[in-house]
Amino acid sequence: MNIAVVGCGYWGRHLVRNFYDLGVLKIVCDDSDDSRARARQLAPDVRVCARMTEVLDSSVDAVAIATPAETHCELALKALEAGKDVFVEKPLALTYAEGSALIGAARTAGRILMVGHVLEYHPAIQRLREIIQSGALGSLQYMYSTRVSLGKIRREENILWSFAPHDIAIMLRLAGSLPWQVSACGGHYVQPNIADVTVTNLFFKEGVRAHIHVSWLHPFKEQRLIVIGSRRMASFDDVAKELVLYDQRVEIHEGEPVPIRGSGEHISFAEDEPLRAECQAFIDAITTRTPPLTDGMTGLRVLKVLELAQRSLEGNGMPVMLTGEDTTNLSTADV
Repeated sequence: MNIAVVGCGYWGRHLVRNFYDLGVLKIVCDDSDDSRARARQLAPDVRVCARMTEVLDSSVDAVAIATPAETHCELALKALEAGKDVFVEKPLALTYAEGSALIGAARTAGRILMVGHVLEYHPAIQRLREIIQSGALGSLQYMYSTRVSLGKIRREENILWSFAPHDIAIMLRLAGSLPWQVSACGGHYVQPNIADVTVTNLFFKEGVRAHIHVSWLHPFKEQRLIVIGSRRMASFDDVAKELVLYDQRVEIHEGEPVPIRGSGEHISFAEDEPLRAECQAFIDAITTRTPPLTDGMTGLRVLKVLELAQRSLEGNGMPVMLTGEDTTNLSTADV
């Protein structure tokens, strides 16, 4: 198997490292002199080039794209049309229409299309999914995530599109459906019309709600997911690398809500690198011709929620409903 990585910048270099260590990297492509020099250091015996055409004309089986988000659709389409399997870093594209075009192109070409929602491959998140599916938390009630730090501040996309896709992907997976309503509010302070801070609210069926707070204008780094169930609560702190299951809930006694404060149990999980697992999943999908966990439809569902949140953000937080037209050809059966 031969894989090419297009983009060896801030995130692409990690893909280069992992695919090289997995023994499948054959080409690294980047139009930056500095990035090509970095690629030669990371993968000294791998071909390095500056033009995408060299990748498309090569015999590589697959292409992993880690370029600026606005180039994802164009480059992925070219790779699919050249008969390559394609991995695209999040977001899959910058519009739902572009994402749909990519899925159509992948189906026409009979190629694998995968999106880089790396947190779905985190051992702690996978362990949390198992806990929820086992019923240990009771019925799902509420989810809250915070993903904040100081920088890296982007110019081509706002904080919603840069940070929130990770958490949206996880919440759609845990809820098992698309939300029926989305709202978002935020503010731009560093660059005009590019939000630095947003809070997004998701309303799911059966009363399940979630909200996502993201910011690159924050004095410290925090990446935390809280899941509240009717019987127990869970917390995953990605900075502290801790997954804790709390025997806590609220019960009604004689008409009064009473907090039940139990102990917290630290849940063990594998220490595998999530990105390594994601890269291996791409290799497995290519080998077996089976759609990966984060396939094109997963990316498309996240794009739909991002678009609704962006519409609400531009409308000063006005809630946006998910209509029947929004879900055309957007099955949630495998969420």
